[in-house]
Amino acid sequence: MTNFPLLLLTAAGAQVLCQIFKVVFYSLREGCLAYKYCVTAGGIPSSHTAFVTALAVAVGLKNGFFSDIFALCFVFGAIVIYDAYRLRGAVEKHAKLLNRLVSQRFPGEYEKLSEMVGHSLPEIAAGILSGGFFAWGVVSIFGF
Repeated sequence: MTNFPLLLLTAAGAQVLCQIFKVVFYSLREGCLAYKYCVTAGGIPSSHTAFVTALAVAVGLKNGFFSDIFALCFVFGAIVIYDAYRLRGAVEKHAKLLNRLVSQRFPGEYEKLSEMVGHSLPEIAAGILSGGFFAWGVVSIFGF
């Protein structure tokens, strides 16, 4: 329990770094500073995935990968990752379809829905790798 703040900061740090990466990556891709990606749900890497992966890896390194608390973090993480890929992926597809239909039927009448909601498998994989390596780095440096 004494390492609770460090475990929480490790997970939060992974998420924040992923969001910063998104701002830099998409700003370079779009040719202008794009602050909106600081709070965007989709994109590469998946910060949701990095968050839960960093937490699970840090807990696994601290308490062992066969501990009860690691199992809890793993299951929690799997649910979040599944949600980011499947559920929010479906929401993204629906947003794209609705935007197309509304723009044809009611041009200029409705605000466009965000189409960057879900994650692809490469975005999920990038989140797993970044969260896992970040947690490993924090645990290696701080040695808790």
